[in-house]
Amino acid sequence: MKKLRHLSFLLLLTGVILAACSNDDEVSNGADAGGEEYEPATIRLAYNLPSGHHISEGVEEFARKVEEKSNGQIEMQVFANGQLLSDKDMNQSLLTGGVEMGMNSSTIWSSTVPAMGIFDVPYVFETYEEVGEALNGEFGDILRSEMEDIGVKVLMFGDYGFGQFANNKHPLESPEDFRGLKIRSVGALPSELIKAYNASPVFMGGGEVYMGLQRKTVDGATSGTTAMVQRSYDEVTDYLTINNYTYFEFILGVNQAFWDDLPENTQILIEDTASEMEEWIRQQTELEDERTLQVLKDRGMEVYEVPAEELDIWKEAAMPVRKIFEEQAGETGTKLLDMVDDE
Repeated sequence: MKKLRHLSFLLLLTGVILAACSNDDEVSNGADAGGEEYEPATIRLAYNLPSGHHISEGVEEFARKVEEKSNGQIEMQVFANGQLLSDKDMNQSLLTGGVEMGMNSSTIWSSTVPAMGIFDVPYVFETYEEVGEALNGEFGDILRSEMEDIGVKVLMFGDYGFGQFANNKHPLESPEDFRGLKIRSVGALPSELIKAYNASPVFMGGGEVYMGLQRKTVDGATSGTTAMVQRSYDEVTDYLTINNYTYFEFILGVNQAFWDDLPENTQILIEDTASEMEEWIRQQTELEDERTLQVLKDRGMEVYEVPAEELDIWKEAAMPVRKIFEEQAGETGTKLLDMVDDE
């Protein structure tokens, strides 16, 4: 009888061990807490924003959450701050599959997808809420479709914030004050605005601006206040004009062919996580614009905030840019403008 009891115990113990091994196999095969399994995948994600920026933090958290939710079966290899690709090389690499995912500005995408230039049309958006409502509706769907037509699926719109002007010559209190200045530009349409304000645009990478201002290669630059703080514009410029002339937008895209080969449950996990982080970034944008503006004031920059009643002067001087966008983006561009104007 003792031998039988001993044998029964051994059989029971063996069953427990086998069951535990089976559970371990499920976890190693990518089963999450709810029993979902994911096929192993490695995704390279590149972006060129500096660490500490709210978009950078959102992208890093997106990657972390995707790995966590898949129990590590989806490996996210993140290359930050231009480690893998510059912003100029990013789009071509994404289109050809050289990298699976990339975060880049709508301004740079507009050279390939003209409709993306909508964010560079001066004074299109007046509030953060308007941007969110537009991107969550038909307006955003049109832009996503335009990107898919060239082979990139949009996973997330990353709000960068409103664009402003800093310079080291004198206060810019009207478009006329730009006359004769050399202003660093970030793209084609922003350059047209600078010309419309009778200044000269100079193309220059974000990492070159500080030295360009320091060496007087340029007199001023356009960017968001978040970047101005991170790149220490206050050390090389004295004057800041707040006119919210543009709303900088970044796009997290994935190569369409790569995306189409992913299992459906992996696609759902990635899309849900991207949507979650897109909303977080949007909430941070306004807070960061306010915080960094105060930082620049505290550091001694002389700030001129254009009064609402004077904005029409700035908008009227910028009208040529709107016409150029419509010529470049055609019917789609006109439709996007009409949709925003009707809001």
